[in-house]
Amino acid sequence: MLLRILLFVGLGLLIYFGIRRIWKDWTNKFNHDAEEAKRVARERDRAERAKPGVIDLKRGEDGTYRPKDGDRD
Repeated sequence: MLLRILLFVGLGLLIYFGIRRIWKDWTNKFNHDAEEAKRVARERDRAERAKPGVIDLKRGEDGTYRPKDGDRD
């Protein structure tokens, strides 16, 4: 009887730690993928901002976005 209880407890612990490990691995993978997507988006935005013809906007007192004084042609 004691052997059966120990066997079930051992199997339960193996299943628990296995599921916990899978959960942590997947969570880390998804977090890494999200960080990579953010990094790629930031690099793309920086490259787009560096292109000629891009105008930086400044928010005015009335809440309207207008080109900065130095960006007007």
